[in-house]
Amino acid sequence: MLLKKLTEAMGPSGYENEIRNVIRSEVTLSHNHIFTDVLGNLFVQQNQDTQGPHIMIDAHMDEIGLMIVHVEENGLLRFRPIGGIDPRVLVSKPVVIGDSKHFGVIGSKPIHLQKPEERRQPLGWDQLYIDIGASSKEDALSVVQPGDVAVFATTYGEMGERAAKAKSFDDRVGCALLVETMQKEWQLRLSGVFAVQEEVGLRGATAAAYRLKPDIAIALEGTVCFDVVDAPAHNQATQLGKGPALTLQDGLTLPDRRFTEFMIATAEKYNIPWQYRRVKGGSNDYGAIQKAREGVIGGAISVPVRYIHAPAQIISLEDYQAALQLLTAILTEIQEGRWHS
Repeated sequence: MLLKKLTEAMGPSGYENEIRNVIRSEVTLSHNHIFTDVLGNLFVQQNQDTQGPHIMIDAHMDEIGLMIVHVEENGLLRFRPIGGIDPRVLVSKPVVIGDSKHFGVIGSKPIHLQKPEERRQPLGWDQLYIDIGASSKEDALSVVQPGDVAVFATTYGEMGERAAKAKSFDDRVGCALLVETMQKEWQLRLSGVFAVQEEVGLRGATAAAYRLKPDIAIALEGTVCFDVVDAPAHNQATQLGKGPALTLQDGLTLPDRRFTEFMIATAEKYNIPWQYRRVKGGSNDYGAIQKAREGVIGGAISVPVRYIHAPAQIISLEDYQAALQLLTAILTEIQEGRWHS
């Protein structure tokens, strides 16, 4: 299954080689022109000589991760985050490290040995380590080196009422949507961009948008979903199972209202469920794309993700299908000339 293949691949920011190769194998079709740039963005293009607006569809390949920065004399590994990770969720989580996927477990001082004042404070990065079962520094260095990266070892699985869990729905859910889109043949001047380094500053999308000079851009993203017990209504950015989310405002962008209304009208026309993303915090690659060169009209289609940036994340497969239907409908409307800026 595509979501399983994409979410289980390794690809923290700056180390997207494995996930890029997986995606490339899915989009290498006769109607696609494929290339990469210096940063490692993967471009998949169709109909670049066609008249009409140039459309850029973006999804970022990278995921949050950890970098090994030091090996202790007893073989334990010290690490630092790549991207935004809450250290409070890390204790006892399994990880895999480096190209060899060497297994490890994140550890800390047991609660039995903590002083009362320590128990009242969240663990900091200096109190955490990765245990790979090594007996010494020399033993650990035979399989792991400083600079190696780690990701959570969570596997993909389906559960409950059409839900799924995995380690990296942010943003492999967007990558899956873009793969499925670029597997089709369009009569549009279309550029799909699987971007790098979103989690550390929207870097890949910044370079890609400057290169492509698109007329319209849509970012595909997994977004925060906080719809659990006792969550106040004003903090429920999105709700699982209510459809893809459209943004009115976030931490970096105020999307052009005309295009947002076009996306809403398209969803209504095709009877596709949708919802607003109802909080300002956070952003996505469109925050960089919108400001490229003279500016780019567009927006984002976001799939709600519970426990985003955590070792195990949850999505609704119905939301995923609705997001794919909405993206397909929007491109169809543009292809048939029913979008006018």
